[in-house]
Amino acid sequence: MQEFIINIMNIYGYIGVFLLILLENIFPPIPSELILLFGGFMTTYTKLNIIGMIISSTLGSLIGALLLYKIGTIFSKEKLKILISGKLGRVLKLKNSDIDNANKWFTNEGKKTVFFGRFIPLIRSIISIPAGINKMNISKFITYTLLGSVIWNLVLIILGHIVGRNWKAILKIFKLYSRFSLLLLFILLIILITKLYKNKSKEKNIY
Repeated sequence: MQEFIINIMNIYGYIGVFLLILLENIFPPIPSELILLFGGFMTTYTKLNIIGMIISSTLGSLIGALLLYKIGTIFSKEKLKILISGKLGRVLKLKNSDIDNANKWFTNEGKKTVFFGRFIPLIRSIISIPAGINKMNISKFITYTLLGSVIWNLVLIILGHIVGRNWKAILKIFKLYSRFSLLLLFILLIILITKLYKNKSKEKNIY
């Protein structure tokens, strides 16, 4: 995959960066760190410049996020409630109040989640879907998506530019960061699921 990504960027320049970052938002296995660090390196030996790289990558991030946001709007809160009212809800032990609580949480914390989510692998992609489901204000969604994306893209592109041919060494560091982040997310998910089932058990005992 690495050679394919590098070839696309070498051939298509800014357009290649835009398309790859857009795809990275929809298909997380494509590593944005590779695209951005190599993009920064490209500014040292081609006519491409840092500003152009930041603009093209950030536009790709925004368009990809908006596509996922739109997908999220298809799954409205009401549709989710209908979905979990059947067998799926019984299997997952979910009920309508869980959807309401999740919606309330996202209403209060959605801006922070969308912003900080841009710095976390996987979350960076999927966070746009719950934003769409909860009908987060589109202007706020775009604003916080742009802010988070610009910072992430800017840091990696400039790093790639500074280290030049040594960009792969920085890539290794970000790979470790990605693995640590995913491990932490997995642990948090296990904790969340455990708490959820404990609460369900307590409710059963009350009744």
